[in-house]
Amino acid sequence: MSGIRVLLLLALAGLGLCFVVILLKDLVAMSRDRGRGSGVPEFSWIPNWRQTATGFVTTFFDTLGIGNFATTTALFRAWRLVPDERIPGTLNVGHTLAAVLGAFIFIQLVPVATSTLVPMIAAAMLGAWFGAGIVAGLSRYRVRLGMGVALLAAAIIMTLTQLKLLPGGGSALGLQGPSIGLAVAANLVLGGLMTLGIGLYAPCMIVVSLLGMNPQAAFPIMVGSCAFLMTISGARFVQKRRYHPGAAIGLTVGGVPALLIAALLVKAMPIALLRWVVIVVVLYTSATLLRAARRERAETRSAA
Repeated sequence: MSGIRVLLLLALAGLGLCFVVILLKDLVAMSRDRGRGSGVPEFSWIPNWRQTATGFVTTFFDTLGIGNFATTTALFRAWRLVPDERIPGTLNVGHTLAAVLGAFIFIQLVPVATSTLVPMIAAAMLGAWFGAGIVAGLSRYRVRLGMGVALLAAAIIMTLTQLKLLPGGGSALGLQGPSIGLAVAANLVLGGLMTLGIGLYAPCMIVVSLLGMNPQAAFPIMVGSCAFLMTISGARFVQKRRYHPGAAIGLTVGGVPALLIAALLVKAMPIALLRWVVIVVVLYTSATLLRAARRERAETRSAA
């Protein structure tokens, strides 16, 4: 492994540690403030079985390349585990540590040019920094509307991929010239969108495939981008307390072991059929979010 990759992993370990410290400090402060009656949100930081099961199931299938933001959102809404306005923050906080672990695995095992990997990860981090600051301040209506549109876009992308209407990619393990500039710009935007609850995996793979890269080489870029940007965006959501602590801890507790198990069983799963099921679930969740946003907007106008 090259020296640059070693430095990259050391940087990721440092960011992951900082994220854990920030999260633990907030959980302790939240418990203390609640005891004093300081108006802290009434969410418990101890996860229930549904929140933990959600983390296990969604992270397990995330390892198959399906992505876990859309599926987690669907389960959160189906079981009413998290208020809609806190879903983006909970996704970014709760899935961070599993993403960091996955990045350590894929960055070491899958070959990709460092000159492509590093700038694309940096772009995703920058996009997440600005995106988290914006999303954390959005109203419930805007969060519902944004997530509904984002999930609809994700379902369309997954459908086109399933129907083989998007390119399968080339054989390159890196990008050069204008192509790397386009890839970096795309990952900047995707990093910002991820803070709203749309996963980066599928669109990132499509971008690198369109530019002629081997789809397998996309995995270190996708997982590395998510791991780095989520330590940044997750920390910002924690600092603004725009997340559900119990659900976030449940995603972490269930997600980390699921990642390790899935790495051994991934080849035995019927991926194509499973992705069609996910598409249906994502479309349903998008429809419910957009309908809720429309209803809330109508009620606001009626009250005005």
